Amino acid sequence: MRKKTLTATALAVAAALTLSACGTEGGETSAEGAIADVSAQPNDKAATVLDRPFEKPDLVLTDTKGQKFDFRERTKGRPTLIYFGYTHCPDVCPLTMSNLAIAKKKLPKADQDKLQVVFVTTDPERDTSAELAKWLPAAGDPTFVGLTGDFPTIQAGARQLGIGIDPPKKEKDGSVVSMHGAQVIAFSPTTDRGYVLYGEDTTADDYAKDLPKIIKGENP
Repeated sequence: MRKKTLTATALAVAAALTLSACGTEGGETSAEGAIADVSAQPNDKAATVLDRPFEKPDLVLTDTKGQKFDFRERTKGRPTLIYFGYTHCPDVCPLTMSNLAIAKKKLPKADQDKLQVVFVTTDPERDTSAELAKWLPAAGDPTFVGLTGDFPTIQAGARQLGIGIDPPKKEKDGSVVSMHGAQVIAFSPTTDRGYVLYGEDTTADDYAKDLPKIIKGENP
């Protein structure tokens, strides 16, 4: 099957900039700086390989221990998955973390040690370092990195990856909803660029199938 090449605008509309409210009706927004072309995969593939991979975002936040975490420096040369979400999400976020944790456990121990999964909150006012430290081991895996910080910094970092995030919004019933792109982006250990994108429908089996190649920096 021939692959189609999509422009950055198509990526923004079709994938990275579609926001999910996690449990409520989602919406769409536009964001600036989408820079990747996409090589669309056959329908039986969960992965979307980017023809023009993303540079790692200039993102310096705080981890679950309250320590500074420079995303570029701390993930350099490591296969890394990044996801933007929030701990109060009732469905998509915990499901994504669970799927990644299940897939990671299927890897050989050596590969598990190489893989880094980074969860960046889109609701930093509620998702403190302590809150992320409690939530991540239950929702995913104790080795996952949880990051928080000020919202403008998080939003800017997400935009560098073509992911749209809206400020958390309080609903009439008192609940708080965080609208965010629900994609996982994989970074190659050989180029340090984000070259593969996964949508929110990706299963644990999909990740388990692809992770061995991602760990090597190969196309899934």
